[in-house]
Amino acid sequence: MSNVIDILDLSVEDIDGLINVACDIIENPDKYAEKCKRKKLATLFFEPSTRTRLSFEAAMYELGGNVIGFSDSNNSSAAKGESVADTVRTVSCYADIIAMRHPKEGAPLVASMATNTPIINAGDGGHNHPTQTLADLLTIYREKGSFNNLTVGLCGDLKFGRTVHSLINALSRYAGVKFVLISPEELKLPDYVTNNVLIKNNIPYTVTTDLSEAMPQLDILYMTRVQRERFFNEQDYIRLKDSYILTPEKLISAKEDLAIMHPLPRVNEISCAVDNDKRACYFKQALYGKYMRMALILKLLEVE
Repeated sequence: MSNVIDILDLSVEDIDGLINVACDIIENPDKYAEKCKRKKLATLFFEPSTRTRLSFEAAMYELGGNVIGFSDSNNSSAAKGESVADTVRTVSCYADIIAMRHPKEGAPLVASMATNTPIINAGDGGHNHPTQTLADLLTIYREKGSFNNLTVGLCGDLKFGRTVHSLINALSRYAGVKFVLISPEELKLPDYVTNNVLIKNNIPYTVTTDLSEAMPQLDILYMTRVQRERFFNEQDYIRLKDSYILTPEKLISAKEDLAIMHPLPRVNEISCAVDNDKRACYFKQALYGKYMRMALILKLLEVE
């Protein structure tokens, strides 16, 4: 494996190995403090990011490496019309590994074809966000101890949410996983995900518009933002938006060991009053993303 463009580039064995390394990093950080000494990570972020970019940078620094790159395409030669392939070929002269975010779906795949330097997709449009999925998987593993036999509720924008699509792809490979798809009709999971992943692999799933009704059966609740701009009709947005705001009241019927997750940024879809609930995992999720990116950098650079 030389690149990670899609979560399916990683086998179940790859993911289990990354989780084992990440857990070892958590327990023994000093052991890894110079693993990437004299190595350079380039962060090529053609669209804005807070958690993903800073998480990659923190990961490389904590491995003893260095970081170069840009956080805005206007600060790069892309603003002059340079192609993604040419940018990557040039940056490959200076860096050992590249993390790339781009608004166009498929751009990291194009980049990977232009260089032998390992490329990590840090998000491409509404398509893939594999390292967010790795953060999600480590969170689930640390909270539940296993990926098997979980009922996973996905709530909010299931149509455009790249994190949701990647997580379904990843978890569908484990035994006994069931999905509850909670969204307004306008933002339901795309047919290509339903047909090509859930139905094709005989993964049990239910569809509902009612978060409260689904709550008692869930082991994981993965919240996403219902975005006003995705609705053609303002009245539909107003009618539905409060249905998908998680409050302490909506958690009364939830399991005691429910794990509440969110890829962040949060706007108003999880009440701040939920932050103090012991089941809230979304800030831990952001931290676990750093450890999984450390493990992935080590794997792609073939550092023992």
